[in-house]
Amino acid sequence: MFRKYNPKRLLNRLVAWRIAKVSEKNFLYILSLVVGLLSGLAALILKRSIHFVAEGLTSYIDLEGFRYLYLFFPMFGIFLTVLFIRYFIKDDIGHGVSKILYAISKKSSKLKPHKMYSSMVASSLTIGFGGSVGSEAPIVLTGASIGSNLARIFKLRYKYITLMVGCGAAGAIAGIFNAPMAGIVFTLEVLMLDLNMAFLIPLLISAVTATVLAYFFMGEGVLLKFVQVAPFEINTIWIFLLVGVFTGFLGLYFTRGTMYFESRFKGINSWFIRMLAGGFIVGVLIFLFPPLWGEGYDSIITVFNNHGHELLDSSLFAPWKDNPYIVLLVVAGILIFKVLAMSATTGGGGNGGIFAPTLFSGALAGYFVIKLLNTLFGLNVVENNFALAGMAGMMAAVMHAPLTGIFLTAEITGGYGMFIPLLITSTVAYVTIMAFEPHSIYTKRLADTGELITHNKDKAVLRSMEVKKLIENDFVILSPDGTLRDLVKAISKSNRNLFPVVDKEGYLKGMVKLSKIKSLIFEPELYDKVKVKDLMFMPEFYISSQDSMETVAEKFETSNRYNLAVIDEGKYLGFISRALVFSNYRKTLEYFSHD
Repeated sequence: MFRKYNPKRLLNRLVAWRIAKVSEKNFLYILSLVVGLLSGLAALILKRSIHFVAEGLTSYIDLEGFRYLYLFFPMFGIFLTVLFIRYFIKDDIGHGVSKILYAISKKSSKLKPHKMYSSMVASSLTIGFGGSVGSEAPIVLTGASIGSNLARIFKLRYKYITLMVGCGAAGAIAGIFNAPMAGIVFTLEVLMLDLNMAFLIPLLISAVTATVLAYFFMGEGVLLKFVQVAPFEINTIWIFLLVGVFTGFLGLYFTRGTMYFESRFKGINSWFIRMLAGGFIVGVLIFLFPPLWGEGYDSIITVFNNHGHELLDSSLFAPWKDNPYIVLLVVAGILIFKVLAMSATTGGGGNGGIFAPTLFSGALAGYFVIKLLNTLFGLNVVENNFALAGMAGMMAAVMHAPLTGIFLTAEITGGYGMFIPLLITSTVAYVTIMAFEPHSIYTKRLADTGELITHNKDKAVLRSMEVKKLIENDFVILSPDGTLRDLVKAISKSNRNLFPVVDKEGYLKGMVKLSKIKSLIFEPELYDKVKVKDLMFMPEFYISSQDSMETVAEKFETSNRYNLAVIDEGKYLGFISRALVFSNYRKTLEYFSHD
C-alpha cells in the first residue's frame, strides 16, 4: 500500500531538516537567492505581459485611426481589471508599496498569497490598455509577497520575514532596471528597513541575482538605458538648482493632487460609475496628449535623445511641433494632467503604481526647465542631462527617496559621471518638498491613520502594540450604591489597590483608591453608614481602547500614574498598567531587533 501523499507533512519534514542541518545565516542566504530569482522572473513576466497586451491592441491598427481609440481602450482595460479584482481576487490590491508598508507595520510582514500574482495580472490589463500608471509598484508587491510567503512557509521569525519582504522588493526593482544598488537603496529608503550587515548581505544577494537574471534574458534591452550622457559642466550648476526647486514643487503638486483626485473618486459609491468616469477621463487626456498613454518610458527616451518636439507627434498639436513655445505649452499640459490621468486610472479601478509616472514627470520637468531657458535666453545647453536630473529630483520629492533617485539614475546611465548634478538636484528637490510635506506619497495614507512604521524603532515598537491586548480585568468592581462594608470585603479578595465603581449599565462612575480610605477600614461603626459613591473619585486621566500606544505612553508620562482606566463611550473595560506595558514593550523590542 502506498502512503497517501501529504504536502503539509512533507513541508514540515523539510522545515525540520532545515532547522537541524542548515544554520540560520546560511539559510537566509539561500532563501534570498531564491527570492531574487523569483522576483526577477516576476518582473520579466509582467513586462512581457504588458508588452503582449499592448502589441495585441496596436499591431493591426492604423496609427492615425488609433488616436480615436484612445477614448475607449483605457476604459476597457480598467473594466477588465475591475472585474478581475472584484469577482476573482475579492481583495484590495491597489497602492502596492503602501500595502507593503502596512503589512510590515500592522500585519507582522504577512502578505496574502494571491498578491504573488494578482497585481501582475491586474496591472497587465490596466497598463496594456493604456492606463497612465506604472508597473513597478505591482512588481514590488509581487516580489515582496514572494519573500513574505516563502519566509512564512519555512517558519521564519518576524524580523526575517521582513527581511525577505525587502529582498523581494530589492530584486523586483533591480530586475526591472538592471540596477542592483537602486533596488537595495529603494528597500532601505522607502520600505524603511534597518541598515545593518545582517540585512545588507541578503539584500545584495537578491538584487544581484535579479539583475543577472534580467541581463541574461534581456541583455541591454531593459526599460531605460542611456549611454550617451553629455559631460557635466560646472557652469550649469545653477540650472540643476532650478530643476531641483521646480521638481520639488512639482512633486508637492503630484502628491497633493493624487491624494485629492483619488479621494474624489472614492466618493463615488457605484464601482461602475467610477470605472466609467475614470476610463473616460483617461481616454480624453490620452487623446489630447498621447504621451500619457501607459508608463511613458518611450517619452522619456524621446526627451533624452533631444527630440522633445516629437512628443507632439500623433496629437492635435503635431502641426506646431517646430514652434518651441507650443512645445513648452504642451509639455506643461502633460505635466499638469499626468496627475489627473494617473489618479483617474487608479481611482476608476485600474491597478498600477506611481514609480513610472514619477520618472516620466521628472524627465519632462527637467526638459521643460532647460527648454524654457534655451528658448528665452538662447543658452544652447544640451537638454538630456537635465531630463535625467529631473527624474532624480522627482523621485526625491514624490517618494522622499533622494538616494534611490541618485543611484537609479546613475546606474541606468552606465556610470557616475552625472553624480554631482544628480546629488544637487535630488537634495534641493527633497529640501523643497520637506518644507511643505513631511510624508512621501507612499507613507502619507498610513501616516494619516497612525499605521506607519518608521526608522524610529521606539515608535515602530509602540505602533505594533495594541491597547486591547493589554487590558487587565482582574480588578474587583464595586457598585455606586454599595457600602463601606462591601468595599472592605472587596479589599480582602483583591490584590489591587484600585477599585472601579460601575453602575448596572456598565458605565464607569468613578474609582476608589485604597490609600485614600485606609483609616476608615478600622472604624466598623461606619461600615453601613458610608456609601461607596461618597468615597469614589472620577479619574483625571483615562484612555480608550482605540487609542494608539503612543497616546498611552504619553498619558503615562504626563499623568505619572501606574494604572489608567480604559473607557469606551463611558463604559468601563478594564485598566492598563505601566508595568505590563513596559514588559510587553521589551518583548516586542526583542521581536523587532535585527541584531
